[in-house]
Amino acid sequence: MGLELADGQWKAQRILKHALQSNKISHAYLFNGPSGTGRLQMARQFAKALFCTANGWDACGECLECRKFEHGNQSDLIMLAPDGQSIKIDQIRELQRSMSYRSTQSGRIVYIVESAEKMTLQAANSLLKFLEEPVSPIVAILITDNGQAVLPTIRSRTQWVPFLPMSPETMLERLTEEGASPLLARAAVHLSSGLDGAREILQQNGFAEIRNLVIQLGKESMSRFTAAMITAQQQLFKTDLANQTNLLLALLTLWFKDLTQFQAGRQDKLVFIDQVEWISSHAYDRSFAGWVSCMEHVLEAGKRIRANVSPQLAFEQLLVNLQEG
Repeated sequence: MGLELADGQWKAQRILKHALQSNKISHAYLFNGPSGTGRLQMARQFAKALFCTANGWDACGECLECRKFEHGNQSDLIMLAPDGQSIKIDQIRELQRSMSYRSTQSGRIVYIVESAEKMTLQAANSLLKFLEEPVSPIVAILITDNGQAVLPTIRSRTQWVPFLPMSPETMLERLTEEGASPLLARAAVHLSSGLDGAREILQQNGFAEIRNLVIQLGKESMSRFTAAMITAQQQLFKTDLANQTNLLLALLTLWFKDLTQFQAGRQDKLVFIDQVEWISSHAYDRSFAGWVSCMEHVLEAGKRIRANVSPQLAFEQLLVNLQEG
C-alpha cells in the first residue's frame, strides 16, 4: 500500500509526495491530526519510501531495503512510544545513543515518535538539541493528535503535515467492513470525533441495549409520561446501564436531533435510520424550536449530573421537562 491509498488525506499525501519527488526531504516532520486518520500507517509508508533504493515517490516493494522493511528487520527504522503515561528523557537518550552508533554506517536512519505531545519537558528539550543539529541522513517523524501541546521550539523545527478528521461516511464504511452492526456504527460515529473513539463506544457493554432504551424513552417521553418513568426506573436505574447515563443522554440528544433533521428534509442524515417510520409520523408533533428545546433539556440534565445531582433525580426531572416541552 502506497502513500496514495491513505483515506482522504490528500494534504498529507501532497506534502510527502512532493518531498520524495523533488528529493527535498526535511530532517523532521510533525504528523498532526486525530487518531484513526492513518498517521502511523502513513509514517511507515513514508519511511519505507525513504529507504527504497528505486528513488521514486513511492516504495517499489522489490528492492532489498523494501523487503527488509516488509519483513520487519529494517534496523535503520527506530520506533518510540510512551513508556506508561509519558516519553521520558532516558528514552530520548537511548534513541540518540542508538543513532550515533548507526550513523557510523552509511545510509538513512528514520525514527518515528508516537504521541509526541507526551514527552516530558526534559525529554522534549533533549530531542530539541538533536533537531537543532540535524545530521543529514536522519529523518524524524513525530506523530501527535495535539500539535499545540508539542514544544513550540520543536514545532518550529519540523515540517507540519496535517491529517484531517475522517468524514462520518468514511468512518461508517470502515466500521461496517470491520464487522460492526451498521445501526450501532452509525450511532457510534456521531458520538465520537474519530475512528478509535467510535470503536471504543462499540466495544462498551450494553451499547445495543442503551440504543434500544433511548428509542423507547424517546417515544414514551412525548406523550406517555408514566410509562417513560417506569421504563427509566426498571430498565435503567435498576440495571447495570445506570452507570452509562452519559452515553444514554448523548444518544437521546441524537434522537431529538433526528426529528429536526427530518423536518429539515435531511432524512439521509438520520442516526436512528431504522425508526424512520415513527419519526416521519411524529416529526411535526412539535415545532423545530420545540425539538431544539428537548435537546437543550437533555444537555441540561447532563450538566446537573456532572454537578453531582443524583442521575436518577436528574433523569426524572428531564422527563418532566420533555413532557412540558
